Amino acid sequence: MTDSALTTVPAGLRMPAEWQRHERCWMGWPCRTLLWGERLLAARRAFADVARTIADFEPVTMVANPHDVAEASLMCGQGIDILALPLDDSWLRDTGPSFVHDAEGGLAGIAWRFNAWGERYLPYGDDAALSAAVLAHLKCPAFLAPLVLEGGAISVDGEGTLLATESSILNPNRNPGRGWAEVEQIFAGYLGVSQVIWLAGGLVHDETDGHVDNIACFVAPGRVLAAAPGWRIDPDYEMLRTNLERLRAARDANGRALEVIEVPRPKAREIDGRALVRSYLNFYPANGAVIVPVFDDVADDRAFSVIAKTFPERQPVAVQANDVVYGGGGIHCITQPQPARR
Repeated sequence: MTDSALTTVPAGLRMPAEWQRHERCWMGWPCRTLLWGERLLAARRAFADVARTIADFEPVTMVANPHDVAEASLMCGQGIDILALPLDDSWLRDTGPSFVHDAEGGLAGIAWRFNAWGERYLPYGDDAALSAAVLAHLKCPAFLAPLVLEGGAISVDGEGTLLATESSILNPNRNPGRGWAEVEQIFAGYLGVSQVIWLAGGLVHDETDGHVDNIACFVAPGRVLAAAPGWRIDPDYEMLRTNLERLRAARDANGRALEVIEVPRPKAREIDGRALVRSYLNFYPANGAVIVPVFDDVADDRAFSVIAKTFPERQPVAVQANDVVYGGGGIHCITQPQPARR
């Protein structure tokens, strides 16, 4: 697999919407001790809880370092497949492949370049090679895209529209010198996207420089959930207000105005002096279910209700996520869906 030009990518690749049926969910076993510190065991318990919850609705494969396979298998329990591959960290949404359909509806995978969110965490060589390793394990056609990108930085509607933030993808710490037009051309070739809706940025304390999966996502064609700005004293207020304005002014690939549904945000919280980046939008739509993070916050019930109503045919399941977000991400960040073949 080489760094290919757009002309070498077959026509007809398209990334399906996340709510379409999955063949399985991919996750990674927490392992970066400098990140988790004394909370590593709590993180592993939380990841195992998420894996078991999703496994009630679709198969789950947990990728683990070879020396962690026994522990991961024991803690996850029966019904969770464990795959031994080298890992630096546990955020499979960002380090795993973006799965796409080819023109015939078969499965293919995009391996983006990965540099640990702008060289924030070292080492990251194993994570940079993980997408290719997963696709090789699946014997799946693989395409290396000429763009530094993490899976949590994009949300698609499956019909040619993509949400992204300027602060992450266009950041000089990832893609210096690249502008909107060049990035949009890459999205068109590798994901089948014809319309990109650029949001200004994400949450203040988000180490990803503002991944979109904490602030907005498609839940149906023409329908978006978005983080509510909250109070003016909130440091995220102006950015979230600007994002809402852009969403309401946007049109999707089919020319439709978007229905924008605001979702409340939990209160700010710190643990061990670390600001937790908590968002109810960081959920996972499994087959027949939607796995929603909750935080022992006064807004839990209201946010859970809003998300549940947007998926009326799915079973809403609340999962405690504070031990996950301590590491810097949420339930969406630790899961990577492999879509069923069309």
